Amino acid sequence: MDEQVLRSLIKWPNVPDCFGWLALDRRGQWRMRDEFAQQNQLPGQVITHTALNEFISRNYACDSLGRYFFQNGPQRVFVTLDAMPWVVRITPSENGLEMLTQCKNPIQASGALSDEGGNIYILGKVKQLTDRDKNAAQFSTEDCQTVALLHDHDLDHFSELAKLREEACSFGGSWTWQGKQLPLDPIHSEELATRFQFIAKPTDRS
Repeated sequence: MDEQVLRSLIKWPNVPDCFGWLALDRRGQWRMRDEFAQQNQLPGQVITHTALNEFISRNYACDSLGRYFFQNGPQRVFVTLDAMPWVVRITPSENGLEMLTQCKNPIQASGALSDEGGNIYILGKVKQLTDRDKNAAQFSTEDCQTVALLHDHDLDHFSELAKLREEACSFGGSWTWQGKQLPLDPIHSEELATRFQFIAKPTDRS
């Protein structure tokens, strides 16, 4: 987290939290949602300013309730998640391929899930900022076990890595990543938030 953000938290510890104004869409884009967008259930405007996107990504964190937020100076701006707290892309690197989140952090994949809509979710560890004491401005960076939505542009690539099996009452298989065969299991989309303990639409009552 930016040092200037931590300093502002100590200087102004009691700034009210903000809800509904920032969203993360299914393609890993940050969106600004003004009052009109919120009132009319619109996705909001994609934030295209490079420095602002990087600032949000550096100061993106999770609290103990599973609510994700952007620490904007002394103010905590909670993020509405269209899908998941993380969205990953399969990206070329010097050593072959890697998976990067919308914050440009690598995810250490350990498996994958597929839901009823054909979406793929990557299981693994990612470095995540977690708050310990908001008033004391204490944050830690931890390797957290999490789940991330695979960007829809990478679904075809993933299908090339996967081997599927169909049985009487289940659907699953495996996929190959960085020389390892990893499990691919079914899940219903409504199970995701509970199983992985995140709140998609934080409010001041959640």
